[in-house]
Amino acid sequence: MKKIILASALLVSILLFSACSQNPISNTAASAANTAQAKAEQNKQIVIDFYEGVFLKHQVKSYADRYIGAQYIQHNPHVPDGKAPFVNFFTQHFKDHPEAKSIIKRAAAEGDLVFLHVHSTEHAQDQGTAIVDIFRLENGKIVEHWDVQQDVPAESANSNTMF
Repeated sequence: MKKIILASALLVSILLFSACSQNPISNTAASAANTAQAKAEQNKQIVIDFYEGVFLKHQVKSYADRYIGAQYIQHNPHVPDGKAPFVNFFTQHFKDHPEAKSIIKRAAAEGDLVFLHVHSTEHAQDQGTAIVDIFRLENGKIVEHWDVQQDVPAESANSNTMF
């Protein structure tokens, strides 16, 4: 009888330990992390579609209307704040540079921020510019933008490319 009680106590201890290791708080945290990652991925896809629509297809107004929020903060010193100024600036830019294109080389997202590494050229003979664009989104709309630009040099001190 002592062996049965001892075995039962051991079994209950194992079951209790097993139940405790399946902590619902951990599952909730994992679920929240998955949801956050899914939202970041969705934001990344929004920005990629926007960027390709504007900077490859040159359909500035339709993609701006689809993806830029009512309030749009622009940190590029050459482009004013707001959706309409963005549309006006890049519509004119593509009239002046019809061969211009910007090709996304890398994209990453974290939370409400999306980061693009881009090669932008004005025409076929242009070495281009390496750009890192950063977008902030709210409720599926682009509401803020930063960029850092560096000309692609004809010669480099190393054999690495800009991309």
